[in-house]
Order: sequence, then C-alpha cells, then structure tokens
Amino acid sequence: MKKTFFLLLCLIIRTSLPAQHEVIYHVFQRSFYDSNGDGHGDLKGIEQKLNYLQELGVTSILLTPICQSEFYHNYFATDFEKIDQEYGSMRDYLDLVKEVHRRGMKIYQDIEMQYVSHEHPWFSDSYNNSASRFGKYIYYLDTQNKSPFWLYNIAEFTTFNNLKQKIAVVNLNNPAVKQYTVDVLKFWIDPNKDGVFDDGVDGFRFDHMMDDLDNMKRLSNLFKNFWKPVITELKTTNPSLTIIAEQANWFSLGHEYFREAMVDRVFAFGLNWAIESFDKTKLTAAADSILTKNPTGKEQIVFIENHDTRRFASVKNVHAGKLRVAATLNLLLGGVPLIYYGQELGMKGKQIKGATDGNDIPIREAFEWYSSVPGKGSALWYRNSGPWWDNSNIKPNDGISFEEQHRDSRSLLNHYRKLIELKKSNKALAHGAYRAVSNNNDQLFSFLRFTNEEKIVVVVNLSPNTQRAMITVPLEKSFSSAEGLLTEEVKKITEESFAVDVAPYGMQIFKLD
Repeated sequence: MKKTFFLLLCLIIRTSLPAQHEVIYHVFQRSFYDSNGDGHGDLKGIEQKLNYLQELGVTSILLTPICQSEFYHNYFATDFEKIDQEYGSMRDYLDLVKEVHRRGMKIYQDIEMQYVSHEHPWFSDSYNNSASRFGKYIYYLDTQNKSPFWLYNIAEFTTFNNLKQKIAVVNLNNPAVKQYTVDVLKFWIDPNKDGVFDDGVDGFRFDHMMDDLDNMKRLSNLFKNFWKPVITELKTTNPSLTIIAEQANWFSLGHEYFREAMVDRVFAFGLNWAIESFDKTKLTAAADSILTKNPTGKEQIVFIENHDTRRFASVKNVHAGKLRVAATLNLLLGGVPLIYYGQELGMKGKQIKGATDGNDIPIREAFEWYSSVPGKGSALWYRNSGPWWDNSNIKPNDGISFEEQHRDSRSLLNHYRKLIELKKSNKALAHGAYRAVSNNNDQLFSFLRFTNEEKIVVVVNLSPNTQRAMITVPLEKSFSSAEGLLTEEVKKITEESFAVDVAPYGMQIFKLD
C-alpha cells in the first residue's frame, strides 16, 4: 500500500507541474556514457549519470530511438518490440524509467513507425510473396509485392560501417498497422499494465511526422486518418501523455499539427535560426510569431541544436560569448527549452559530405567527460570507422569537457546551471508568458517574461562591444525598481523606462518591483 501511494504521489508531482517548468535533455544514448566497457553508450550509463543531469538542472530526458535496428541511430527498425542489445535489456530500461520517475523527472521516447529496414519481418516475409500475412503492412506499388515504395525512392542505403540496407515505407493506411502502432506504444506507456505509470514513458517524440508522407501523394491525410486516432487512443491509457511532433517541414510553425493531429508540442526551428543570426530584427519577429500565437495548452520546444543539426559551437564566427548568449535565449525566451547532450560544454560538430549515414556522426560524437580521451565510460563506438573519426572534434585539453568545466565558475557548463536555477526559482521565467520589450539600441535584444504575480526583463547584448540603452517596459501597473538577478544592481524605473549597460555578449536580468 505504501509503495502504491508513493508511486501515485510521484505521478501527481510530475503531471501537476506546469509544462514550462521542464528543461529537456536530448540524449543520443549511444554516445553518452558506456557502463560496461563495450564502447557503446547505454541505458545503464544514463542511469548512472542521472546525478549529473539533475545537478545541471534538467527535469526530463528525451531518448533517441532504442528499438532494434541495423542503423547506429536506431531509426528504420528491424523490430519495434526489442531493445537494441547494445543499449541493454528490458530490465535495464525499466530500471532507468523507474529511477527517473523516483527522482521526479520525466522521460520521453523517440519513435518512427513510418519506415522499416528490409530485415524487418514485415518486409522480409512479404517481399515477392503476395500470400504473406504482412503483405498489406508494407506499401507496395504492385499486387505481387515485387515493387516496394522505398524511402525517397532510393533502393539502397549504406551505413557508416558499410552495411547495405533498404528502407521500405510502411502502409499507414492499413488498419492493422494503426492498431499495431497503438498496441506497441501502449506497451511503452504502461509495460506491466497495472495502470500505474512509474514504469512507462511520459510521452513520445514522433520523428519526421507528416500529413502527406514525404510529399509523395501516396500516403495522404495522415493527420486525420492515422496520427489523430493513434494519439487519441494513447491518451485513453494515460491522459497526461505528452506528444511531441518533429514537423518534417522545418519552416512550419507547426500549428497544423496542433489543430489536425492533436499533438502537444512542436519544435521552434524558426527561433533556432533567429538565435544563430544574432540579428535583433529576426529575433524579435521569430519570437513574436513562435511564442505568442500558439493555441492554449500547446507549446513550442526551443532549442539551438539537435541530432539533425550542426552543433551551435561550430556555426561560423561563434565563440564563447555567443555561446553564452545562445544559452540564455535557449533557456529563458519561453516555451519548453531543450538541451542537446554536450551542448552545455560547447561541444563542436557539423555534418560532412559523403554517401553513408556516417555523415552525421560529427554531430553525435561521444560526450566529453574527460579532458583527454578515452576514459571510463567514453562511448567511442565509432572508433577507426571513417573520416568522422580521423577528423574528430574531440581534442585533448581544449576546455570542452565536464572534467575541465564543472569546478570552473566561469565555464559554459556553470552558465547553464546558473540559468536553469534562475528559471526554476522564478515563476515568470519558469512558466510566464513572453512579450517583446522595446529599447533604443539595435544591438540589445530585450524581452519580458511575466505572470500575474511576477515580471522579469531579460536583456542580451548581441555585439562584441559594451552597449547602453533605455529599456521601456509595457507596464499594466506601476513599478518602482528593477532588481538585478545576476548582479546586486537595482535600477529605478521612471515613466516605464530604465537605463542599462550590458557588457560585450553579456546579459542582464531584472525583476520588477
């Protein structure tokens, strides 16, 4: 009885907090921490590093896919029901989920049901076999199952370790596929089917989600006919489930996903690009369109890098000052912030040209735990496998490691820790609304985060020079001062304005009193 009460209490705590209290850590688990010395990051490794994640301040973990696949990134499954053995066992997975929940954190899985490897039973049994019971699970262009609909019409892909793989499109129009999807995902929501979700995921990220799959005009109206029914059915099991869509069109604000597919969150790609630009006009426009116009209860995930994009530290002309500004905007602008593993250290990496999926390894390298590698837990699964290894971004004693940064109060890692602590300890930063704040300097970007009880102004300097400006706050009631949260400075407010001086690539945060 006591155990059941404790589990229910943990569930209440996790689901009752406003979503914007969340800070999500997006982990590419194969590269994070290797618990057993085989070179591959694994589920037990994540569990062993939960103290690190909590000390950083994150509240939720987003895994990349864990299902069995011949691809190192685990998209394009060979079995949706089995965990990649290099990540560990089902017991390892359940232990991780339960420990995450015991700590009051959340965990999300990344899912892609639209494609399978040619080694998946649906394909291997049905290809060239019209009598197969899986004949309608794969989208074939003929009745004899001889002409599969390949991903992007490409018949064969090469993996980083020179395996040849074919990727077939799943027939999402098949009711049996829809039901299978519901059944598999319901298992991950409540593995032991006891109605207590201490062993289940708190939500899913649906990768490459589209209404018309790959814009091929073959699998269309999927929001209405596939995704909405699936999501609706999943939420009958756990109404608190959070569904995140990666909109395949990165230029979309994602509102159609809210309206038509019933997802809860999408990714704020436009803010990502605006932050990278260090252009006040672009930032102001992007923040207004992305953060202020979402339907009630729907949210944008704010990020500066992920497993498909360049590392922010490898963007042209980015340096330590810009990394701090980007971190500030990533965490404090609004929405639900997401940190890609190693981002908090300033890890570097960008895609390279080539003909295999190894092209993305530079943005998915081993987390840098130590000043020089290898060390205990270093996940160097790609060692000696190609140009991504020969030109690795991981360099000894370059300041980009946990070991070099965690005790340095001036480090990027501790900048992230400080910002997350500010976010968590101030309601306006934790779950307040966003509003632009005007100032008279083109190099200073300023905004207000506010609740009914609290108002906080954030000012960031986008330039390499000290900048001064008058900050004009759209006040609905009078305030007499602005107290610095990063300094002890108190600004007097006169006619809704106060003056600030901001250091090169610096930031000031003021609570209005």
